[in-house]
Amino acid sequence: MELRLLSREYSVCRLPAGSTPPAPPPTAELYGVTVTAEEVSVVCAAGDEPSEARVEGGWSALRVAGELDFSLVGILSSLTAPLAEAGVSVLALSTFDTDYLLVRTADLRRASKALEARGHVITGG
Repeated sequence: MELRLLSREYSVCRLPAGSTPPAPPPTAELYGVTVTAEEVSVVCAAGDEPSEARVEGGWSALRVAGELDFSLVGILSSLTAPLAEAGVSVLALSTFDTDYLLVRTADLRRASKALEARGHVITGG
């Protein structure tokens, strides 16, 4: 599977439950908002964090290249299993078209080696 490394560094942010989700900046390459009864989570490029959020910075993002059909099974498993074996923590985001994996930038080299050892190809950056 081909993965494309996005060029920016990312942050994972937490806002209190009931917060109004912030709008993405117009130039966002990746911007995710998840609203639950317990919290509002935002994944955004470093520097675009909501000012009132708890922020965990230092993440790199890998995008599964192409569009994935909903009938496909095991995509995330084929990516997260080698990362788990390598001791790399991952945050997965799925969209209508594809999946994204965020790994700590400090772990990116180890993550890349683990994925490439399983036959995945990483491009970009």
